[in-house]
Amino acid sequence: MSGLWERPEGRRFGITKELEQQLSGAHDGKDTEMVDEQKKKPPGAGKSSFELIDTEVLFRELRISHDMTFLDLGCGRGAYSIEVAGRMENHGVVHAVDLWEDGIAILRDRIAGGGYTNINAVVADIGNTIPIEDESVDTCLMATVLHDLVEIGADQGALKEASRVLKPEAIFAIVEYKKIDGPPGPPKDIRLSPEDVERMVTPHGFVKRSYADLGPYHYLSVFIKAARTLK
Repeated sequence: MSGLWERPEGRRFGITKELEQQLSGAHDGKDTEMVDEQKKKPPGAGKSSFELIDTEVLFRELRISHDMTFLDLGCGRGAYSIEVAGRMENHGVVHAVDLWEDGIAILRDRIAGGGYTNINAVVADIGNTIPIEDESVDTCLMATVLHDLVEIGADQGALKEASRVLKPEAIFAIVEYKKIDGPPGPPKDIRLSPEDVERMVTPHGFVKRSYADLGPYHYLSVFIKAARTLK
């Protein structure tokens, strides 16, 4: 199946039973509704910030390693996913998740054409359910997506799901547009300041780690998921 890879022992990695059923053709009577939802084009779909940022600063903060599990949340056409997979040299796992079906189709073509064997590209509503196992992700990137989720009222659901799938002490990295007039990017009143992002993210069990300037248009806020406390 395009975008879904198997471990040598034959078990698909890091996905939930719900997604397993979806990709294997199992039906539960809700398929028509789900397909209709997937065909909708989310706000901001097709626009990537990848070419506008200082990628070396970003990836230094993300601390990519060969044995990690990485989540590109709201991946679009997958520019960040492809870069991460290349830096991991086809080791580890890169989950690329987006509601935009056409974007995932484009990414799956790039995966096949580039010979990538560590990218799992999936269509899913990230504001509802991310089809990945609990506490299985080392680093999650949300690149110029959060402001769009706020606009459609899906931000809290997505942040809750990000917290669920990230391991304790894992990295949650958020790239956003600076709160200045564009272009490029959305109108100023839609943009989120670093303080806005922190207020939204920390209630979901995250602690602010760092801030980085990614060039004239973007910034990076990095959070760490709090470790469990022993009772």
